[in-house]
Amino acid sequence: MKKDLLSILDLSRDELREILDDADQLKILRKEGRPHEFLYGKALALVFEKASTRTRISFEVGMAELGGHALFLNPQDLQIGRGEEIRDTARVMSRYVSGMMIRAYKHSTIEEFARNSSVPVINGLSDIEHPCQILADIMTIREHFRSIEGLKVTWVGDGNNVCNSLVLASARAGFEITVASPEKYRISEAVVKRAVAEGGNITLLKDPSEAVKDAHVVVTDTWISMGEESERDARIRAFKGFTVDTGLMKKADPDAIFLHCLPAHRGREVTDEVIEGPQSVVFDEAENRLHAQKAVLVKMIGREIT
Repeated sequence: MKKDLLSILDLSRDELREILDDADQLKILRKEGRPHEFLYGKALALVFEKASTRTRISFEVGMAELGGHALFLNPQDLQIGRGEEIRDTARVMSRYVSGMMIRAYKHSTIEEFARNSSVPVINGLSDIEHPCQILADIMTIREHFRSIEGLKVTWVGDGNNVCNSLVLASARAGFEITVASPEKYRISEAVVKRAVAEGGNITLLKDPSEAVKDAHVVVTDTWISMGEESERDARIRAFKGFTVDTGLMKKADPDAIFLHCLPAHRGREVTDEVIEGPQSVVFDEAENRLHAQKAVLVKMIGREIT
């Protein structure tokens, strides 16, 4: 039976741990230059409605290193750009490829691909979630603290798709999460309720200084996601005081690390001093997109890592 990854909650606690353990092993194999072609002969369709740097490169390189092949596709490359129904496209693509990664404006688009696909579908980003990013984030946190269980993670900024997945992940990975956002841009109540129902420990605050107190991990993201450009000025005004700077980081645990999924708008949601500072692990985090996604691909369309 095929398994999709549309939400971070599609993974059980054990599956999450297995993927992260496999990602660690794949990272070692790559560093040592040892072949690991667990997807030899496999093809992955990459459907991009939204532009990308890290998602596209990490999936394409990942498939190549695993011995498979990735096909980059945007709507203009496919008949869905001319009106073909998603269900028809998904059924046809399923006959050609071993899996699909979809990066879409609407979560419902990815869900429809998954409903009509006979091969696994991976959410590469939607307006609701970004599970692949969170796998890389948790991998990075584990590298620095050995375990993520019991840590305090603080999100500062927009309650967006990445924030949603991080909050939901708390129910699987066992960390405590605090989210500080302006009232208008808080994470949705539905996501919080879902996370709590799954066992998550979530605190919602308005004051970033209070939120980061004693935090082991401080996370932020752009205040203006793709498709929200018309809200730019209003959002910049609303997020005044939410910039992660050295003063804010000093309120966190002395050994705290800083995460940002990138691209970063330096001087807006984070200062240059923080993102370039000793607590920043954003480029380890970006690299770990590759290793975490390779582990997902192997689990979903490949063979066991030995």
